[in-house]
Amino acid sequence: MSLDKIQLPNFLIPSIFKDNLVITQENISGKSASLTINPIIQSTEKTNNISIPPVKILYLGGNKKQISITVKDDTSVYLKDEWLQLLTTILGACKLTIDDVAIINHTKTPVSYSALLPETQPKFILLFDVTSNDITLPFTVPHYQIQDFNNAKILLCPSLSLMIGTTEAVKLEKTKLWMSLKKMFNI
Repeated sequence: MSLDKIQLPNFLIPSIFKDNLVITQENISGKSASLTINPIIQSTEKTNNISIPPVKILYLGGNKKQISITVKDDTSVYLKDEWLQLLTTILGACKLTIDDVAIINHTKTPVSYSALLPETQPKFILLFDVTSNDITLPFTVPHYQIQDFNNAKILLCPSLSLMIGTTEAVKLEKTKLWMSLKKMFNI
């Protein structure tokens, strides 16, 4: 078996290339082109005896109950007003408030699971339209299935946009989410 055929999972790549990753290749005109990719430093590291402070994860909410909610919204800093209203209603049904959670917009603040741990210390993680691969988790599960991992309960869900409205499809998505949340939070 050739070593050229081995594919590593995405979550291993950052641990292998802790510093800069430089890709060099010849472009069409024959000139050398290089692309430097600098990883987002999300924990305190010492590089060449220089201490680099951690990157601050921006989130909405007080995180009092250590519940991290990650969404994808390319139009807002945290999330759209209608999504926030829906999420507030969902949290209220779970006897929670915005002050209990940390809402992170993965589009504006890409975050990995390992960076989330020291910052929000999550006991519960809800991912809306964010895959386990997006936050470098070593597994994947279907939507609405609760996964225990590293002393946290993780729930992957489709986008909140699928839960806006009053159609039968919207009601079905809300019901699936509610059933999972009842199990997750022992309601």
